[in-house]
Order: sequence, then structure tokens, then C-alpha cells
Amino acid sequence: MKNILVIQTAFLGDVVLATAVIEKLHACLPDASISMLVRKGNESLLKNHPFLKKVIVWDKTKNKIPNLLHTIGEIKKENFDTVINLQRFFSSGLFTIFSGAKTKIGFDKNPLSFLFTQKVKHVIGDGRHEVARNLELLASVCDTKFTNPKLYPGQENDAKTASYKTEKYVTMAPASVWFTKQLPEEKWVELIRKQDKNLKIFLIGGPGDTSLCERILQTASVSNAVNLCGKLNLLDTASLMRDASMNYVNDSGPLHLASATNAPVTAFFCSTIPAFGFGPLSANSIIVETHEKLTCRPCGLHGKTACPEGHFLCAKSIRI
Repeated sequence: MKNILVIQTAFLGDVVLATAVIEKLHACLPDASISMLVRKGNESLLKNHPFLKKVIVWDKTKNKIPNLLHTIGEIKKENFDTVINLQRFFSSGLFTIFSGAKTKIGFDKNPLSFLFTQKVKHVIGDGRHEVARNLELLASVCDTKFTNPKLYPGQENDAKTASYKTEKYVTMAPASVWFTKQLPEEKWVELIRKQDKNLKIFLIGGPGDTSLCERILQTASVSNAVNLCGKLNLLDTASLMRDASMNYVNDSGPLHLASATNAPVTAFFCSTIPAFGFGPLSANSIIVETHEKLTCRPCGLHGKTACPEGHFLCAKSIRI
């Protein structure tokens, strides 16, 4: 029986998209034992996952090097025969090469890929989705036919959100880690005001997004919107989004929560573009971006802390 470790130690959305690899491995190798390595804070996404034997957590926020060495020790104890590394950072390369696994698979852009037994060329901008890129790593293990990512909200998550589902509702996730990926506050206010007054609106996000959403609600000044930031965990949020009439999101983590639950989604792309491969995968998906022909867009693969040109037209010119 194969004993496989999948590594994805990046952000929330990256881990969500990586679940497609878990789905594919289980479909191809139903008797395999599959584990996953994630950064601390993302492990709750994988609670209830039926195809994972173990979730290994690396705390990189404090005592980074001692915790890295401790995590390497945890990995070695599991006696993995195959490691599939989806991450392109040096640290994930260390986890891979010191795993003790005979088969080490990863992308060529990882600084330590020369020590992998198999490496796959990583290309962004050719129109392929990130999920398709990740699945290419499985070519020697099973087929690479496209498979959607999937999360598994449990009964406790559905129970937590049941009281919010008594009437028709939409969710909105106004925040993003990156400023230039975030639709401006005034656009969210406009979107809220355009909703049917009989429709409930839930603003969702983490504890750190509370003040942003409070400002939006105060400016919008409507009676049918509620700020749920910090009140739901990740799988609670996935449960709420799954049953919404629509979910409005940035090119950010909540977009991928929608993809992993096949929730209806409208995704706003500001400085980034869908061609990078991080677009929505839900059956009911809408992409909204500027109609302006901007020579400065996209300004990079990831978001930035401020608009390099100072005008932020890629976001401000989006029509709501």
C-alpha cells in the first residue's frame, strides 16, 4: 500500500485547491494512505476529510527553524514512500528531500528540485488552472484528468450556520490579504445597496476583517446586512457559502471555498487576471473585471500593498 504525503504550506486558497490532488489520488489509489502537510492555521480546512489519514502542521509564525526541524522529524516517522510537493519554496523542498521517501515529486521552480526524483515544469499564464498544474505532478502515479477541489463541512458546521439559512441570502467577502486584489469599499457599498431589500446579506471574513466590514455596513446603512466576520470558522463559512443564492468575492481565499463546495460565485478580479489560473470552478460562476484597456494590468502574479501607478483603475473602473 502506498504511503503518500502531499505538501502545500502556502495560503488558505492554495490548500483548498490542493484538495483536488487528494481527490485524484484517492480515486486512482483507493487503498493508499494519504497525509497532508500545511502551515498552522489552515489545518481546520481539512477537518472531516474522509480521504486523509493525517494532517501534519508546520508552525512557521514562531521559532521557525526549530519548528521546521521538528516537522521534518514528524514526517520521517511516517515512513512515506512518496512525497508530492505542490509548493515552490525552499522550506517545502527541505521537507521533501529529508522526508526519507524514495519518490520525491515537485515543480522545477522549487530551489531544491534538482534533488527530487521527478520534477515537472511549472508554467503560469498559459490559461491552465492551478488545479490542472498541480495534477500534472501525478502523471507517474495516476491520470491527470481534471478533478475539482473539495471540502467537507460536517454536521457541526451545518448546525452552526442553520440559523442563518432560514431565508434567502447572499454572502460577501470584501477583504483580501493584498490591497490590489480587494474591490474598494465604495464598490461593496454600491453592491449592498443594489441587493433586493428582502434578501439577507452576510459579510464574511476573519476576525481581522471586522473593522473593514463594519465601515462598509455603516456607509451602506441598510437593515438587511449582518457582519459575521470572526464568528464562523473556515468550514462554517464553506457551509454558509454552499447554500447561498450568490457569493460575492475577490480573487482570494473565499473564491476557492466556493469552488470546493460548488457554491454559486461572482468573483471580482482587480489587479490580477483569471488567465493566471485561479478563477472560479463552480458550475454557477461569474467573473467581473474592468472593461478598461489598462497597459498596467496585470501588475503582477500576486496582489500588491498599493497600486504601483497610484490610480487603482483596475478596481475603481469595475462596474457593479
